[in-house]
Amino acid sequence: MGILRMAVIGFVVLTVFYVLLSVYSRSVRREKLEKEWDEEVKTGDRDAYIEKGMAEYEGSLRRKLIILVYVIPVLLVIGMLYVINFM
Repeated sequence: MGILRMAVIGFVVLTVFYVLLSVYSRSVRREKLEKEWDEEVKTGDRDAYIEKGMAEYEGSLRRKLIILVYVIPVLLVIGMLYVINFM
């Protein structure tokens, strides 16, 4: 029962961290696009430029790597359990 409780709490904590990291990453990308348009482009529709850049971000590797927030801690816990119990 204790391991189930730990797993649920861990999942909730990792989900909160994942959401915060995703929001932060999107915010940084949007800010970068806004600065890029203000400093370099300055032609055309600013909002369309930013939306196009954000659409490209949605399919980027960086966004997909954020899912490692779930994978790495689980692998570390499994590794520690293995080392503690079987070595």
